[in-house]
Amino acid sequence: MGMLKDKDVLLKIRDLHIEGYSDEEWIEIVHGVDLTLHRGEVLGLIGESGAGKSTIGLAAMGFARDGCRISGGSVEFDGMELTTTPKSDLRALRGSRIAYVAQSAAASFNPAHKIIEQHIEAPLHYRIQKRVEAQEDAMALYERLRLPNPREIGFRYPHQVSGGQLQRAMTAMAMACRPDLIIFDEPTTALDVTTQIEVLAAIRDIVDQFNTAAIYITHDLAVVAQMADTIKVLLKGNEVEEAPTEQMLESPEDDYTKSLWAVRSFKREQKSRPTDGSPPVVSVQDVDAAYGETKVLEDVSFDIYPGMTVAVVGESGSGKSTTARCITGLLPPLKGKILFNGEEMPPRYQDRSWEQLRQVQMIYQMADTALNPKVRISDIIGRPAEFYGGLKGTELKSRVDELLDLIELDPKKFYNRYPPELSGGQKQRIGIARALAAEPQFIICDEVTSALDQLVAEGILRLLDKLQDELNLAYMFITHDLATVRSIADEVVVMQQGRVVEQGPKDAMFRPPHHPYTDLLLSSVPEMDPNWLTTLLEERGVDNIGEAAEV
Repeated sequence: MGMLKDKDVLLKIRDLHIEGYSDEEWIEIVHGVDLTLHRGEVLGLIGESGAGKSTIGLAAMGFARDGCRISGGSVEFDGMELTTTPKSDLRALRGSRIAYVAQSAAASFNPAHKIIEQHIEAPLHYRIQKRVEAQEDAMALYERLRLPNPREIGFRYPHQVSGGQLQRAMTAMAMACRPDLIIFDEPTTALDVTTQIEVLAAIRDIVDQFNTAAIYITHDLAVVAQMADTIKVLLKGNEVEEAPTEQMLESPEDDYTKSLWAVRSFKREQKSRPTDGSPPVVSVQDVDAAYGETKVLEDVSFDIYPGMTVAVVGESGSGKSTTARCITGLLPPLKGKILFNGEEMPPRYQDRSWEQLRQVQMIYQMADTALNPKVRISDIIGRPAEFYGGLKGTELKSRVDELLDLIELDPKKFYNRYPPELSGGQKQRIGIARALAAEPQFIICDEVTSALDQLVAEGILRLLDKLQDELNLAYMFITHDLATVRSIADEVVVMQQGRVVEQGPKDAMFRPPHHPYTDLLLSSVPEMDPNWLTTLLEERGVDNIGEAAEV
């Protein structure tokens, strides 16, 4: 990046203290962090859940979320002290000179308005462009970010485009007013590996071309290696260390940073199918399915045996979650059948017996949206135990305590809490306990670690493995994270465009030769090498813009 002078400094944070309100008192959650960002520089903020990454990123905009406040220190943006700037001036700054790209584009766009109408809102509000000019500029940005049909895609609603396309559209929207600074808050966390490459390449390209400074918040070390000039490591609101990316990757100084570099050490012993002729717990046989007139699954078949984990992998739209919907009876197949312990189940869940419903449970990707924030943990876990087990009173309380013990949470501390009082990893454990409350034989784990940092994700994987051994559970593990597949799977099913293109034992699936699509997935997993993305794009003949998945 060359020598940077003081006059190139865009953002200077000094001795930042932030407090959060909990149990009727203010508790400090960020403890005196310093940060310097130059024009055109990308700073990576990494650390586990609760490290303060997003809180500091928002503070760079002079903003504190509900229940938080900046209690000390200085946040200086281009010579302007944001901690003392009037709110009206801060509002004029946000969206025009400082932009924010959220983790989930699907949750951030307004579903009732077309993408381009949301894109041009800021340029029109700040009177930077007139409507026609703003629309033309939006289309130009869509084209620069290699979105398909750039002159048409903006006139769709958010649900009418893929997750990767929507994330790129959000990046384009952040660039609408050509800001000096963009905060990227985990923008690729929920994306599959091929879509992630599109978005990473698009972000890097837009930052380079417009000399925009960026704070890139992530828990994925391989991703931050591709994006950042400098990396700052955080732990529980404290700065651990900071260094240029290559130096940080090659020789981290702090023991905590070294522990981050060493995560994903967990790898369970691979199990084989039983040889006694017993039937699979779940058998998907020649299933076709459609949404309306659009066929989305064709001839899908695979088996899942007791005590085993089958990982179903593929990019967005490959049919992973749709297959799960067919298994649960939420989407009746057009043809084919689902067998449970050798017996065919009715296609519609409404026609299934109480026992069939009990035996198939789900753990969802986003614990934040899967748990009712206004219901106590004891009731969330207790409801299925009461519904399926008929438990009441002291028996029900004992069962809830037992389930909390199973997921390694202290019943005395968590029984009466609400979901907003829990961390991301704790919420996911509650989702696991809710599924276990029905005492199922089979659990569908739908991207259960994708929104978690790597240390917390490893804890969840270890817990799921322990529970599987103790309870002889069968898992269908839907994921786009091939590191997770290596850790926990016994068998792998690869799906593309609604079809199974390859399947088999995990050790065989990771050895060449592969199906071309499996090869694409494997080669798209980021590596801890700052030059990995550049090299990959060159090998695929991509000009450093997000077209990688199309090649």
